[in-house]
Amino acid sequence: MKSYYPKGKIENKWFLVDAAGAITGRLASKIAIRLRGKYKPEYTPGVDMGDGIIVINAEKVTFTGNKLTQKEYYSHSGYPGALKTVLLEDKLKKKPEEVLYLAVKGMLPRGPLGRVMLTRLKIYAKGEHPHSAQTPALLEL
Repeated sequence: MKSYYPKGKIENKWFLVDAAGAITGRLASKIAIRLRGKYKPEYTPGVDMGDGIIVINAEKVTFTGNKLTQKEYYSHSGYPGALKTVLLEDKLKKKPEEVLYLAVKGMLPRGPLGRVMLTRLKIYAKGEHPHSAQTPALLEL
């Protein structure tokens, strides 16, 4: 029996997600599934079949447990002694979009295919977005 492999142009849709009051990890996993296209019956792992996601109100996401005061983000420049740590609470105040972005990025495949999928993720801290031309459909997660 042959394996199915999609041919031709794959239709990508755009969806709008309101992140107000959503738990970050659960929201990120549902967004990652949409970006990969795993909900489609013709899903193929090596093909970019996902949709575009626009997230608004990223500053209003919630966290369970003590993550706000205990979770740390690390960055290192490569030089000795250059490890920087930032608490989730501080990162949420300065760049609330980056918190959700990093959560979704960790759930996508590494490599060229995952990087292409991330280009279709647009996250905004407030309730407005400039993507009205894509006519996104409201997605309840």
